[in-house]
Amino acid sequence: MQRIRLFGVLVLGLLALTISGLSGCGTIEGFGRDVQKGGEAVEEAADRNDGN
Repeated sequence: MQRIRLFGVLVLGLLALTISGLSGCGTIEGFGRDVQKGGEAVEEAADRNDGN
């Protein structure tokens, strides 16, 4: 019984974190743009520090 309750609490916590993270971006499309901009920043930093 304890394991089921713990699992339920963990699932609800992860769901709450996911929803709050997505709502911070406004939409899933906004989330995709945020991820893309983050990837571009990493790529630019790698290009600057390439050493060639």
